[in-house]
Amino acid sequence: MATILAAARARESRVVIGVTGAVAAGKSTLARKLSPLVVSTDHYLPDYDLTPEPLRDVPESSDLPRLARDLASLASGASTLIPRWSFDSHSRVGEQRIESAHLIVCEGLHALHAIPRAYIDIAVFVQSAQAVRWQRAQARELAGERGWSMEYVEHFFHTVADPTFARVAERYRATADFIVVNDDSE
Repeated sequence: MATILAAARARESRVVIGVTGAVAAGKSTLARKLSPLVVSTDHYLPDYDLTPEPLRDVPESSDLPRLARDLASLASGASTLIPRWSFDSHSRVGEQRIESAHLIVCEGLHALHAIPRAYIDIAVFVQSAQAVRWQRAQARELAGERGWSMEYVEHFFHTVADPTFARVAERYRATADFIVVNDDSE
């Protein structure tokens, strides 16, 4: 983390850091440690009721062009309205205004997709073993974070989230400036 922050501090202008990795790899945790201004790609997800389950986590279903525009706006120093996505309803529930900062972090499954990647100065890929990520996903759901049954979490993890990210992982990893290995079970 210190190396990533040192690279960001070496730049005089605003810096956008992109953090990606598979489900429960530790993207959000790392992002919050880097900056108080975190834009999650979750906010750009499609409404689940309107999207077939196998397509919910594919990049083509997310509003990545809007994410790119929002990152460009924040990087220019302007405030912007971003969508607000709810894990309670699994849909967008309005918008929220956020103010720019010197260090902006975009985190999520598709933070390093080519569309938002054009606005990312420093790219980070968080790598974590599947068994560790599954353990984290279970703990997250036991805490009630997403409102799903454990059976559905297991189904979604193994049949949608994990295989979907696996199809793009190497492409995102190849564009990363830093690889963070996060196999701690916490």
